[in-house]
Amino acid sequence: MAVVEVSPGVCGFCTRIVGTADDMYNVKLEITSDCQHIRQLAEQLQEVSAFQELRLPINETTPYKLAAACKTHAACPIPSAIIKAIEVAAGMALPADVHMTITRD
Repeated sequence: MAVVEVSPGVCGFCTRIVGTADDMYNVKLEITSDCQHIRQLAEQLQEVSAFQELRLPINETTPYKLAAACKTHAACPIPSAIIKAIEVAAGMALPADVHMTITRD
């Protein structure tokens, strides 16, 4: 199982992603969010094949296609976090935190 908790920045809409894989690398996703767009995405994205998703270019993955259809903000980090949850849940990557430090000069 993989758990990814995202505090996405100025919007303040926190999201929690839980991914659980079976022996065939199918990953069930439980996504909860304060964001209505992500909640809409979550309703449509409940299970994926890690093998299928992780071989695709980023713009062809189910999380990114659904994010576009659900009108998430272009800079939203949640689709990337979903991909991370999928690969860690399936055992295709080690869990490691991702950080962005954003400043203005």
